[in-house]
Amino acid sequence: MIRLAVRVASERAEEALAELLELAPAGVEEIDLGEQVEYAVYGAPGELPELPDLQALAGGAPVHISTSEIADDWQERWKAFHHPVLVSVPTHAGAGTSERPAVAFHVRPPWEQPARRQGVREIVIDPGQAFGTGAHATTRMCLELLMCIAAAPGSSAPMRLLDLGTGSGVLAIAGAMLGFEPVLGLDNERESVSAARENALVNGVEMEVRHFDLRSDSLPWIAEEPAGVPLLLSANLLRPLLLELAAALPRPPAHLVAGGLLADEADEIAAAFAAGPRMRERLRLHSGEWAALWLSAH
Repeated sequence: MIRLAVRVASERAEEALAELLELAPAGVEEIDLGEQVEYAVYGAPGELPELPDLQALAGGAPVHISTSEIADDWQERWKAFHHPVLVSVPTHAGAGTSERPAVAFHVRPPWEQPARRQGVREIVIDPGQAFGTGAHATTRMCLELLMCIAAAPGSSAPMRLLDLGTGSGVLAIAGAMLGFEPVLGLDNERESVSAARENALVNGVEMEVRHFDLRSDSLPWIAEEPAGVPLLLSANLLRPLLLELAAALPRPPAHLVAGGLLADEADEIAAAFAAGPRMRERLRLHSGEWAALWLSAH
């Protein structure tokens, strides 16, 4: 097994991570080295990102790339970098919600113990399968926004959830637990499709998962509104794909959760959805250098 490490200056770290996650959607290991941050991915020879792609990280900023062989117990050591996350509605989201829901989510890998607290639901995600364990700020904020929408006035009515770029399926699984129905997850990575299906079974929720390419396939459900059931579209993607989504939507969904954004990209994405499908911003969350948006149809 090979460990491929990329070091970049701390001030460009978030930008490099966003690009690296496109090349390695299964997730990365992060180590703070002070003035630098090291990101590492693991895989067999031929499975890792190509050197020219890595050198283009962070908009051409200098990066240091190294590879090393690792011991057979790397999967056990990988576990040390994945910890449970407790997610609830953010305290500053009151303007967009009627009340805080009774449920919070404890997102954990399978080797960690349940929270065993009243009002906390467990989501078990294997971080070795696909991107989106709940620990990264983009996934966590998208989950928080799903909870805000579930708590919004009128949310007791049926609402469908279409999760674009479902990854491990964590957002779709949480949506099913929040009462959205039906739930459909879409992803371009076939490994993610398999992982999301497996995670849905592990967590006991009903959801469909399909392979999907935003650049060539037509989005399902967008043009349909059966019996007036509104649609919630979650898209934890990076900036280029979100811009493509804004241009491709034939009509606005009732709600859109957009994640995968650096904070300085949020205005551009909000403007793209305002100009194209004419959606307005309801709530914006920040966590470090990352941001997520809740947009609604006018």
